Amino acid sequence: MSTSETPEFVGEHDVDATTLDIIESTLSNARYEMDRVLETTAISPVIREQSDQFPLIADAKGRMVMGQFGSAIDTIIENSSFDWDDLEEGDVIATNDPYMCAGALSHTPDMLLLRPIFYDGHLVGFSSQWGNLMDVGGKTPGSMPVTARTIFEEGVRLPPVKLYKKGTLDAELLETFAHNTRLPEHAEADIKALAAGTKAAETRVQELCDRFGRETYVEATDAILDRTRDGMINLIREFIPEGERYTFEDYVDDDGLGNGPIKLHLEIYREGDTVYLDWEGTDDQVPGTVNFLLNEKMFKMFVGVFLIMAFDPLLTFNDGYYDLFEVNLPKGSVIQPEFPAALGNRLPLMARQFDVLQATFSKLIDGFSVAGSYGTSPNLVYAGVDSDGNPFQMLEILYGGIPARPGGDGLDGHSWWPLFRTVPAEYQEAYYPLTISEYSTRQDTGGPGEFRGGHGISKVYTFEEDGSITFQDDRAHTYPWGVDGGKHGKTSEKILIRTDGSEEHIPSKAENVTVSAGDKLVFRTAAGGGLGDPLDRDPAVVETEVRRGLVSESAARDEYGVVLGDDGSVDASATESKREEIRTRRDDLQEFDYGPLPDYDELAQQIAAERREFDDRD
Repeated sequence: MSTSETPEFVGEHDVDATTLDIIESTLSNARYEMDRVLETTAISPVIREQSDQFPLIADAKGRMVMGQFGSAIDTIIENSSFDWDDLEEGDVIATNDPYMCAGALSHTPDMLLLRPIFYDGHLVGFSSQWGNLMDVGGKTPGSMPVTARTIFEEGVRLPPVKLYKKGTLDAELLETFAHNTRLPEHAEADIKALAAGTKAAETRVQELCDRFGRETYVEATDAILDRTRDGMINLIREFIPEGERYTFEDYVDDDGLGNGPIKLHLEIYREGDTVYLDWEGTDDQVPGTVNFLLNEKMFKMFVGVFLIMAFDPLLTFNDGYYDLFEVNLPKGSVIQPEFPAALGNRLPLMARQFDVLQATFSKLIDGFSVAGSYGTSPNLVYAGVDSDGNPFQMLEILYGGIPARPGGDGLDGHSWWPLFRTVPAEYQEAYYPLTISEYSTRQDTGGPGEFRGGHGISKVYTFEEDGSITFQDDRAHTYPWGVDGGKHGKTSEKILIRTDGSEEHIPSKAENVTVSAGDKLVFRTAAGGGLGDPLDRDPAVVETEVRRGLVSESAARDEYGVVLGDDGSVDASATESKREEIRTRRDDLQEFDYGPLPDYDELAQQIAAERREFDDRD
């Protein structure tokens, strides 16, 4: 690990505080405007309905000033056939190749558009937006095959090229790309919508230059980066102790080919104002598609976002604090796989690195603990040709239980990404040949604790046409851990109910499973772990959750020691007695409750056997 030099934007800035606040707030609003423009012009439900897109606004050196997912502008330009000096007003660069942007995009369905922003002939910044396309080709509908062993099986890859040149669309390039997808109209419309989102940010930046002058705007972008860096230094000094090293390990179930569990290992320590994060000890890349090409800048952003959201949520997260973190991502590991490793279902590793990061910080930061999560972003693709000969293809992202955190329960059935939404069942039933007969919270799945882990969800689909389904999930074998006396959450489950009533239990990762009209899929996601002693939970809260169907009366009694009377209200005397009874007979509370896991070798054998049985089915 090398120590970064202090960035040149650090120092005194010739911009007054009021002007700086106006520019920062305008850029923040512009970032949300980019989302709104995209969502109202795209046609694919994964963007239009679920908001699977990430915008950013950067300075002239490609550093993210405002955004959500980190910048790799320098890498994109380095991997193109042009240079910084070749950029012109009206250009828009497009790419969906993770390896050519150092993992800023993590799989091929993500399409990124990058627009240089000019004012009076001078480059003043960039706007960028990427979104999840419905399909980019490859061996399965949705372009997220489970059995791929290289990225060549995961769809067409577009290197960084100018899709728009001085404002003129390269229609042949766009047509060629869209032609290689199963949904060319969706691909074309969504890519143009992404370009429109970047245009919205360009307009707002140019308006700021009109209002305050180009020099003031450029100075303000430096000051915004510096302001965030100062805030991060304060957080590091206040909350991260020096002198000790803290480690944590967690496991992704498997890679979809029977290989697993897959270990993530993180060590964190601080020296001065620098925090070191070392992933040495993490497992090597795997043959399947769960490898995660973790962009170093993106991971630094994740670390900063954790500290900001936990302790100073008004602080803007951007590229300003990256020199304060030193990261080791071992080459050839599952978080830094080597080309051409498959990446399509990288979500279990992406989400699990959040779990590992926050668990290590739970050890590091006194009095601040966070439990484990549902551990991925599950997705489902249903595709086929209907009775009238019309092809159809649905892609949906599902959610699970968010972990409990200090002072609050985990969210039920929520995305890891705060701005994501659920596709309305009415939308799915109107546009695809299926019926949603249930979309509910899974009772008693969130880990018990003083603060309960978020519940998983149960969604039941009835397919109305013959077709196939492909899906990816995780936490079917490993449990979302509880912390500081809190208990683990429940695992995920997939059941296919055939028209004859027979049931098939399917692994959490499955590709091109044939379904017939009338078959049902029960898709149950994992929950979040609990935090703190369940016997310290407010009995009135438990009573309310029983009434709402979130917690059963038996779980209220056995897990929380809360006894309800015939009228459904808390019996205070019986509750006090029940809690005392549980305290006297239970074992000591655990710092981390990993659930009833077998040892590593036994778990590996279970995972391999499950995959063999599934692959050998008739």
